[in-house]
Amino acid sequence: GVVLEVKVKQGDQLAADDLLLVIGTDVSKPLTAATPIAQPIAAPVSVAAPVPPSSAGATEVRAPMPGLVLRIDVKVGDKVQENGLLMIMEAMKMENEIFAPAGGTITSISVKQGDQLMADDLLITIG
Repeated sequence: GVVLEVKVKQGDQLAADDLLLVIGTDVSKPLTAATPIAQPIAAPVSVAAPVPPSSAGATEVRAPMPGLVLRIDVKVGDKVQENGLLMIMEAMKMENEIFAPAGGTITSISVKQGDQLMADDLLITIG
């Protein structure tokens, strides 16, 4: 395709799903969602992928993507606030901070430093 329009400029603050570029096969035919492209576009991922609280009132924090546990900043029994740093994961050669989706007490840690993770693996439970 051909880049028809750039919707952002250097320094812009962006949110997930912001439109970056308009791509078309020629200037008169922009691509639509139904137009096949050569490579799939990666879906945005959130930094923390919480699962809604279970019936026991616990919040499970799951891996948002495959990666490697670089550092765990909490231990069982620690009290955390919502948006407090829980751990650092490396994925796609980037360090990703995993934050608490809810405040509470760390009731379990299901991973250790050096573990290779798959997307949606259970990381930490907050009660």
